[in-house]
Amino acid sequence: MTINIKKCTLEDSRKLQEISYETFNETFKHQNSPENMKAYLERAFNLKQLEKELSNMSSQFFFVYLHHEVAGYLKVNINDAQSEKMRDESLEIERIYIKNKCQKHGLGKYLLNKAEEIALELNKKKIWLGVWEKNENAIAFYKKMGFVQTGTHSFYMGDEEQTDFIMTKTLL
Repeated sequence: MTINIKKCTLEDSRKLQEISYETFNETFKHQNSPENMKAYLERAFNLKQLEKELSNMSSQFFFVYLHHEVAGYLKVNINDAQSEKMRDESLEIERIYIKNKCQKHGLGKYLLNKAEEIALELNKKKIWLGVWEKNENAIAFYKKMGFVQTGTHSFYMGDEEQTDFIMTKTLL
């Protein structure tokens, strides 16, 4: 099994948009209204927004490849790019998505390890993420990977307010 990772650049914005739409839809469309999904996808993953995020020096995106095919991606944030006010000692994993057909190959663990590696390089003491309270598989995975729930925050899917668990892992 061949797994590779590549840092995304502005030139990857269309490919990032495609994988973002695909993985977000696969993960959440069955639990949300079509109107709210459409509103969120158009707001979060339009090309102008993705190009802005790709240009932010406090954010990094990475594609993960399985057998030379883009299988998912990771987005990490530091400093003021974090979606919640966290101290300078923290790195946020804002997005970590794997295509359904590529799951169960260790790619999520691979991307989490990449996020941890970046955090350690930047002398961060903690990594954290928000995960929808109804995403039981993801919550179980993060717990298995050493994360604990440390709070909650609101996430808006279209006009619907949802609750995300904030999960944190302290690095050694």
